[in-house]
Amino acid sequence: MTKRSHGDGAIDTRGENTHRLRYRVDGKRFTKTFHGTLTEARKELRALVRSGDAGEHVDPAKVTVATWIDRWIALNQRHDVEADGSSRRDLVNRRTLERYEELLRCHVTPTLGNRPLQKLTGTEIDDLYVALEKKLSPRTVHHVHTVFGACLKSAVKKKLITSNPVADAEAPSAGESDHGMALDEGQLRTLLEGFRPSPLFPIVAVLAFTGARRGEVLALRWSDLDVENKTLRIERAVEQTSKFELAIKGPKTERGKRTITIDDDLIALLCSERAKLQRLQAGVPDGVQVDLSLVKLPDEALMFPNLMAPHGSIALTNLRTPGNVTKEFLRRAALLGFPDLRLHDLRGTHETLLLDAGVPVHVVAARCGHDPAVLLRSYAKHSKKADTSAAAIIGALSKGVLRN
Repeated sequence: MTKRSHGDGAIDTRGENTHRLRYRVDGKRFTKTFHGTLTEARKELRALVRSGDAGEHVDPAKVTVATWIDRWIALNQRHDVEADGSSRRDLVNRRTLERYEELLRCHVTPTLGNRPLQKLTGTEIDDLYVALEKKLSPRTVHHVHTVFGACLKSAVKKKLITSNPVADAEAPSAGESDHGMALDEGQLRTLLEGFRPSPLFPIVAVLAFTGARRGEVLALRWSDLDVENKTLRIERAVEQTSKFELAIKGPKTERGKRTITIDDDLIALLCSERAKLQRLQAGVPDGVQVDLSLVKLPDEALMFPNLMAPHGSIALTNLRTPGNVTKEFLRRAALLGFPDLRLHDLRGTHETLLLDAGVPVHVVAARCGHDPAVLLRSYAKHSKKADTSAAAIIGALSKGVLRN
């Protein structure tokens, strides 16, 4: 035993790198088994005593799975303050954290929420997965496994448990990933012609010819377009959550910030859209000849804003709701004969057409802000033209070799 001053608690060494911490909070005795060096045990004991003094102490033996899930979500919502007083982005972006919260509170808490965290076993988690597989898709169950594992890994880091019980469970299969479909050139042309009368046409065109994500396109500003150099800068995205509604966020990774080259036709389309907004801004009717270069749009004017604003005013910085864009796309695509086409499939189509045309993988990945490995997995799932081309090449090589 290592004796300490009154009120500081005590440490009993029970084996190699195993210690029992004893301390009091408000006159009540607590014990905790700690695995680590004696120096680390002393540090942990001081933290426990300080938490009691600050009124933040929770008995480690009584922390339930539900309690820890709530604390873990709150930890990931925390904002760190910079030196200039500004607040840094969340540790996890809001939409991702909302999905984590949904997976844990809907699928884990109802079954395991009341279990003491320290008594949770891999077998209980296996039973949870078996029950979930009867009502959820394999991929969703695998997402539950991944997020729950990350949640309990943090509990290990905080010394609330000595090991992660998710590691003792059998990881559920993720099943086959659905990467959607890719259109060929003819199908893409048919789709775009069908959307031409729709207000969504310029958005669909940008999605198809840049490979950008929906949120990235809806966050584009006119300052991102460089007509002279024929480039488009992508460095932010619209995020929609139930708690915080619409907001602008940065990319998931640094590769998400990129500047891509676009063709003359797309530039012409975008310039035409900008002219429409300039006329609205200046109140100039269609057909009236004016020098639109004299009409200045706000610095943060969006390419595709939600123009609806109170009192009938024009709002050039209002964000569109991504979900509404998707709903309208799906409705019109179905009418055009593409009932199974998703909005995100335009990104896969862009990548597939470039790869089929012989553009190197790393170039396509950089253009789309992708990890090359992810791009290859997605492309291999739905590129029929590439497989046909490969078969034709092999067929040419085999002529005269396989025949007598």
